[in-house]
Amino acid sequence: MAQINVSELFKETRHKLKLNWVAGLDGGTNQLLSEKVTKPSLALIGHLNFVHPNRVQVLGCAEMDYLRSLSIIAMQQAIANLYSADLAAVVVANGEKPPKALISAADTHNTPLFTSSMQSPQLMDVLSHYLQQAMAESTSLHGVFMEVQGFGVLIKGNAAIGKSELALELISRGHRLIADDIVDFYRISPERVEGRCPALLQDFLEVRGLGILNIRALFGDNAVKPSKPLDLIIQLQLADIQNPQELDRLNIKTQHERVLEVDISKVVIPIAAGRNIAVLVEVAVRNHMLLIRGVNAAQQFSKRHKQMMQKESQKNLTPKAKSERKKG
Repeated sequence: MAQINVSELFKETRHKLKLNWVAGLDGGTNQLLSEKVTKPSLALIGHLNFVHPNRVQVLGCAEMDYLRSLSIIAMQQAIANLYSADLAAVVVANGEKPPKALISAADTHNTPLFTSSMQSPQLMDVLSHYLQQAMAESTSLHGVFMEVQGFGVLIKGNAAIGKSELALELISRGHRLIADDIVDFYRISPERVEGRCPALLQDFLEVRGLGILNIRALFGDNAVKPSKPLDLIIQLQLADIQNPQELDRLNIKTQHERVLEVDISKVVIPIAAGRNIAVLVEVAVRNHMLLIRGVNAAQQFSKRHKQMMQKESQKNLTPKAKSERKKG
């Protein structure tokens, strides 16, 4: 699981969540170890099992009203209960003004204290979604990641096989580049993997003979995209290294490759002189669409072939054999 600290969280979400960092400035390096955001009302009255370490704790109107109803000593005790579990950060939502005791405790424990004008339920939803994305299990793969006809397609193959040239051809045909060379993949749900472009490589494509190209500048904003769920893997392979005996010409069995424990459909395209690989990739994506809808051309052909063989076999039977088959 990826890790993120409080400073990174604040930098990425400060505008969306309307955050102000009011105390605990020395706690920016606190690591977030869980994507869950809690609202620990019961923790304020002594139920410490409701306080979870290394998480973001949100205080809303109910919590602030409760604190204001306490005496100074009782308030200090409640705040001490809240900070007793090494929190990553505390957010006071709904435009509430944090009491001085809460600010003082944040500085003492080096726990960042934020305020926000957003309503606490909305803030928790947005913050939970961000943390889930930022802390998802991840891996990096070599290849070119494209959006082809609305599907996320990872193009893989040995060095100098023509992946970048193929990507450039696809871009010129109206498809979009996500990442070239290195793609960061994150498991955003049990059955979904999302590919993202590393910040350093955003918009760039390296093509042998031309060098590094800025695809956004060359083709416009619509030619690039920062991320996309992974739907299909295209493996480019030189035709002369394939064993003809192992080549499944009907391609009845669908191939898969596991990425972050998720099975991703895979198509192997042989590379040979005269083949229009860009067209083959587009058709592979269209065929993948049909397979999702339950339309399998190979199985349809196999079924039709079997029916015709049965008809031919029936025609070649002698009258006596036909009669015996009917009786049987």
